[in-house]
Amino acid sequence: MKNIRNFCIIAHIDHGKSTLADRLLDATGAVTDREKQAQLLDSMDLERERGITIKSHAIQMDYVYKGEKYTLNLIDTPGHVDFSYEVSRSIAACEGALLIVDAAQSIQAQTISNLYLALENDLEIIPVLNKVDLPSANVEEVTDDIVDLLGCNADEVIPASAKTGLGIEAILSAIIERIPPPKGNPDESLQALIFDSVYNPFRGVETYFRVLNGEIRKGQHIKFMATGKSYFADEVGTLKLKQFPREVIKTGDVGYLITGIKEAKEVKVGDTITDSKNPTVNMIEGFEDVKPMVFAGIYPVDTEDYEELRNSMEKLQLNDASLVFIPESSAALGFGFRCGFLGMLHLEIIQERLEREFDMTVITTVPNVSYHAYTNKNPDTIVLVNNPSDLPEPSSLNRVEEPYIKATIITKSDFVGSVMSLCIEKRGEITNQTYLTTERVELTFDMPLAEIVFDFYDRLKTVSKGYASFDYSPIGMRVSHLVKVDVLLNGNVVDALSALLHRDNAYDIGKKICEKLRQLIPRQQFDIPIQAAIGAKIIARETVKALRKDVTAKCYGGDISRKRKLLEKQKKGKKRMRQVGNVEIPQEAFMAVLKLND
Repeated sequence: MKNIRNFCIIAHIDHGKSTLADRLLDATGAVTDREKQAQLLDSMDLERERGITIKSHAIQMDYVYKGEKYTLNLIDTPGHVDFSYEVSRSIAACEGALLIVDAAQSIQAQTISNLYLALENDLEIIPVLNKVDLPSANVEEVTDDIVDLLGCNADEVIPASAKTGLGIEAILSAIIERIPPPKGNPDESLQALIFDSVYNPFRGVETYFRVLNGEIRKGQHIKFMATGKSYFADEVGTLKLKQFPREVIKTGDVGYLITGIKEAKEVKVGDTITDSKNPTVNMIEGFEDVKPMVFAGIYPVDTEDYEELRNSMEKLQLNDASLVFIPESSAALGFGFRCGFLGMLHLEIIQERLEREFDMTVITTVPNVSYHAYTNKNPDTIVLVNNPSDLPEPSSLNRVEEPYIKATIITKSDFVGSVMSLCIEKRGEITNQTYLTTERVELTFDMPLAEIVFDFYDRLKTVSKGYASFDYSPIGMRVSHLVKVDVLLNGNVVDALSALLHRDNAYDIGKKICEKLRQLIPRQQFDIPIQAAIGAKIIARETVKALRKDVTAKCYGGDISRKRKLLEKQKKGKKRMRQVGNVEIPQEAFMAVLKLND
């Protein structure tokens, strides 16, 4: 056990985590030349295309150091703020972390938040300064930033370049010397922590775990403590590039388990595995249920695919524990699901994965957040509003509370003005402004979560020319003046386009939605009025004009009354058509509401 080291790699997005993991695998001989490729651990097409890590990936390496053989278990984690739940799970399974900072970009918001996650779990932090070979690298300046942040000595920061392989040996020796070996009692009953799971269509659910006490053997009867169900361990083994079956996985080690589970719901990430005959008394603490931040409806384009969509979502949920969904129905779109996501990138990724991995074409409704409403009848009872249609009638409404977040933005001092005006436009209140260096500023705002759901992240990158990094944490609910804005097409409310908005912004946004829809809804044989309304009051209107045949073409000359008669006849027909007419809403119309400022 003293020769095992469990560690993860944490950093802001695009600071070179996956490339560094590649170099560590090369240096320890964990991959052959034939298997080598860039971002080896990012196995999903989407991850490679976008150059981001979406899932944490675990792999085991063997390394000989000063004549002794060591087993290193590495977990490569995502860097985007939306996937911080994946990072928290990986951290719980480790004793140490490599904190990577890009020498050209310096410390970013997610670097700090991941660092705090690691420190809360008492991990040993090894700071690594990556990309020192770049011409734009400020090695001394960024080293000083890391020293200020961690309170360590400058010689503890390892300069490295994942591209050229510089400093890899120093990192490996630091992992072995600085990270403590796992603690645990091999003689106690089995206690193992589930930190991830993936779905294999041929073998069922593969569970990744870390043994804290005792050992797990092939053929053992085991029990999952949160669900209380017992299983037979068909296969256990270690995670190298391929899976290597073993007879036993001992205390402190990381491995995989196959029990032939077919139901996604039965494996809960953060659960404790124990022996069913001789169970442990204590469940492992420190894992929390994920809190979704953004809600949106996902509907199949064809209503008959509803069951298929449910199966696809369950399999996805297994691969991504932070996806939450419940069934719901809409008058405009039929049956579908109300899903909870960690953020807008997460929503985008889930939609992409449904299309790629499961061939499901889906319609996504306008994302919103979860509100608390209180009625005059029961002013102390919370009515949870995840969907604008759940909001009680305005006459019976006492107050509505919306979730607020503490937003931390780190940017260059040149862009402070434009970032501030963006945040104030989004109803943010500045609470703090700190100069980290003469060039870099940290701004802290209290903002409503609903305002950052739409296009905040994209616009922040635009106003700061890509130099702002953003991180947020929830700070509770606050009372707010919210109204429900309905969109009416041809006099009928389209519930999928309804939105809860702040009273001050309702008119502007209602007007923009109508203008956007006018461009996107195809013209029909009749006029289509597009209206935005608060209750019974119409606040904005646009009209999609009808397609008309030139009925007066055959009248050349003659009395005006002949033309008028033909036009009146056409007008009557259009009116009758409008009463029975049905407006088809294209998929782009639902998505366009997200990009109102384009």
